[in-house]
Amino acid sequence: MSYRMHKVAILDMYDGTPNQGMRAIKEILDEYQGVLQYTVYDVRGGATLPDMDYDIFISTGGPGNPLEGDGVWDTNYFKLIDRIFTYNRNSKINKKYLFLICHSFQMVANHLGLGQITKRQSMSFGTFPVHMTPQGINDPLLKNLEDPFYVADFRYYQLIEPNEEKLNALGAEILALEKIRPHIDLERAIMMIRYSNEIIGTQYHPEGDAQGMLEHFQVAERKEAIIAEHGEDKFQQMIRDLSHPGKIQKTHDEVIPGFLNQAIEGLIDQLEQTSSTKS
Repeated sequence: MSYRMHKVAILDMYDGTPNQGMRAIKEILDEYQGVLQYTVYDVRGGATLPDMDYDIFISTGGPGNPLEGDGVWDTNYFKLIDRIFTYNRNSKINKKYLFLICHSFQMVANHLGLGQITKRQSMSFGTFPVHMTPQGINDPLLKNLEDPFYVADFRYYQLIEPNEEKLNALGAEILALEKIRPHIDLERAIMMIRYSNEIIGTQYHPEGDAQGMLEHFQVAERKEAIIAEHGEDKFQQMIRDLSHPGKIQKTHDEVIPGFLNQAIEGLIDQLEQTSSTKS
């Protein structure tokens, strides 16, 4: 049986802001040449969105307040998200796959009422350990990672105070929480949610690649700016984590590729089911 190329829509939420995320996502997808073909949509800057003709959607991180929009791009974005959720609920086969990253994760969690989006007391900047929940320990995307595992995390906002009733109604599970800080009396942010077999979201940046980030942050002017704002210790700790093969690079190699591999397997299974039904 021959299989078609699977179509991926990248929902670019960066609004024209220079970033490393789009590069890293494209490089991951480039590893699937002949299997996946992607198209980029400028959601915020151009208010452009894909139709439902795509198999996989990856919605990126981005700058700014996740609670704000201009009433056009954000309204259309949420319509697309709602269509994906509704489509999957009503379809036994031919389901759509969706991965939500950071800004997108926060927007969708707020849209669905899954918790509170608040501004952090200070920006989370760098590399950090995050801890799996019992559900996360058993999740296929995290099975090859240590607990805690290490993530690239750059954000001013956070999802906290989970609404258990709404999570349960969706069948969603929290897979990971922010690092444990016993000396700080603040609620730990929710770092990863599985909405369904097909839909996953992370408040961190799983696309962050160690080599690309090392090169980016060791440019002299960026290094100086980071040290000035976050301190020498934070910079050196980030460099150590990026240089360790079992930390950021391991997360990069496991999470989004794992999602894509599961999506491809699921899409092939769906095609086989459709073919057997027709025959």
